[in-house]
Amino acid sequence: MGDPFEIETAHGPARAELRPVDAPRAALVLGHGAGGGVQAPDLVAAAKAAHDAHVTVALVEQPYRVAGRRSPAPAHQLDAAWIAVLEHLGGHELSGLRTITGGRSSGARVACRTSARTGAVGVLCVAFPLVPPSGVSRLPELEAVTVPTLVVQGVSDRFGMPPPGLRRAVVQVAGDHGLRSASGAVMAAVGEWLEELL
Repeated sequence: MGDPFEIETAHGPARAELRPVDAPRAALVLGHGAGGGVQAPDLVAAAKAAHDAHVTVALVEQPYRVAGRRSPAPAHQLDAAWIAVLEHLGGHELSGLRTITGGRSSGARVACRTSARTGAVGVLCVAFPLVPPSGVSRLPELEAVTVPTLVVQGVSDRFGMPPPGLRRAVVQVAGDHGLRSASGAVMAAVGEWLEELL
């Protein structure tokens, strides 16, 4: 595991932490939820599953978190920063590797919205916040993804359960939106999906 390093974006520096493997089959780049960081238990579980599947992992903190703010930036800023990070990693640390993007909650939404721009070969969504308090479904963000997608969702998630789709598998696991006690199930689902994808 390497030391975290900063990547400049138009909205301030983001931070990435690399967890490389020998002879990687691909790379998985993961983003965090709106109010949390990259040490969320479900992200740690997903990273471990990727590591076991011989996939290098990059955990990315958005600029607002690096700056010490808890309140997330607007969607267009999150997307622009994410694209900048992926462009940097693709040209340097992850050069030559097929890249899967993803994250938990807000990070999953960013990965969905930017999957075409980042050239992702797959998208991993952990705890996708399908229906927010406003009541406007975010299903179109999932539907717009044109590459294989995995959604790992707690059966008690207050934001609802996304439906499976043509290229989208949905695995239901015990737990709510935080998925704090579902690490084993998250790890198993992600590991199985990565084996199928790669």
